[in-house]
Amino acid sequence: MSDFRQDFLKFALEQNVLKFGEFTTKAGRQSPYFFNAGLFNDGASTLALARFYAQAIIESKIAFDMLFGPAYKGIILAAATAMMLAERGINVPFAYNRKEAKDHGEGGVLVGAPLKGRVLIIDDVISAGTSVRESVKLIEAEGASPAAVAIALDRMEKGTGEKSAVQEVEQQYGLPVVSIANLRDLLALLENDTNFRQYLAPVQAYRERYGVV
Repeated sequence: MSDFRQDFLKFALEQNVLKFGEFTTKAGRQSPYFFNAGLFNDGASTLALARFYAQAIIESKIAFDMLFGPAYKGIILAAATAMMLAERGINVPFAYNRKEAKDHGEGGVLVGAPLKGRVLIIDDVISAGTSVRESVKLIEAEGASPAAVAIALDRMEKGTGEKSAVQEVEQQYGLPVVSIANLRDLLALLENDTNFRQYLAPVQAYRERYGVV
């Protein structure tokens, strides 16, 4: 059976969502790779992405009752992943938020199913943890409990301190973070696939400089 994490990274490369070269991160670091989940922007690629999310969530064995997608990227991710989970026999409701409160119709910032029970937050990446912080606040304000966070790629690199943004979220909120793939998976791909082995040394060097255990 193929490793879905490796399959995901290969798919991300095919879609030019994952690229190798020289890139400047938001933190001002020179990175040898770049990942932009916003480039999963058509029906087929979003469908495939949602299947990978569903697979990662199922394999994590995390207990949850519904999905929550933080605006804006998380909205389509939550909806699409709910569909793919339903195909696997796991039918759960989902909700998302607006950036601005609506003062007519149903009103408020929340759309979709009521936030109840254990809520799994779905986003593309965790950088500063701002989206998770806002999501947790919304979920708890409704009397529900955040269960975990699911993301596409964990870069496993230091944030402002010695911990990564993912580790900070896990520590601060006591929430497990599930990723479809992480930097270890990427290094394994570069080691095992001759088409990409030329990028192994720069990615390893980057990990040695900025990576977390």
